[in-house]
Amino acid sequence: MKTTVIIPVKSFQKSKTRLQLSEEKTIELCRLLLREVIKTISESGLIDKTIVVSNEDKISDIIEEYDCKRIPDVNEESVNDAVGLAESYLLENKFTHSIVLPLDVPFFYSEDIEKLLNFSEAKSVVIVPSRHFDGTNALLRTPIDSMKPRYDEGSYSFQIESAKNFDVKICVGLVYRLMLDIDSVEDLEFVIKQNIKPEFCSKIREIIS
Repeated sequence: MKTTVIIPVKSFQKSKTRLQLSEEKTIELCRLLLREVIKTISESGLIDKTIVVSNEDKISDIIEEYDCKRIPDVNEESVNDAVGLAESYLLENKFTHSIVLPLDVPFFYSEDIEKLLNFSEAKSVVIVPSRHFDGTNALLRTPIDSMKPRYDEGSYSFQIESAKNFDVKICVGLVYRLMLDIDSVEDLEFVIKQNIKPEFCSKIREIIS
């Protein structure tokens, strides 16, 4: 078993526009979210390599700190393309399990990675939806090319539709903390009220205040 996490990261100036923050605060928030996601992955001890697919210059120190593999995404066309950019590296290096996580799901704990992996079987796809069931917050593929991801289409149901075209078991993993994301002002207010990871939530409050 050789496991990776792929984190697609758009240029920060194009990120989180629905939060209506200044450019400076957007950059600060995105860096905070990414660092927390990567730190939690690292703490799990279950991931052999974290891959960040991005052309954003302002994350180089985080990538270096946690010894991540960086794959450039010059065109930034879609999450699907970003995931595809990582796949040749994964196949060449014989990874067996691939988890796609966005940077805006920072509220999970390391044991949630273990829960997610426990859903996996020899030929399977595990999909963790957002709390509104209108997006995909985690996608675990075993093997790593067991389906074609369908992000950017508005619903995790498109992932299920894609997976049905392949000979794999499909599982919807309701891992609550992974279902929490920050995509809108409403999301931001909701997750702060939940106060999961209080110290981390305090840092978010400082940025958006």
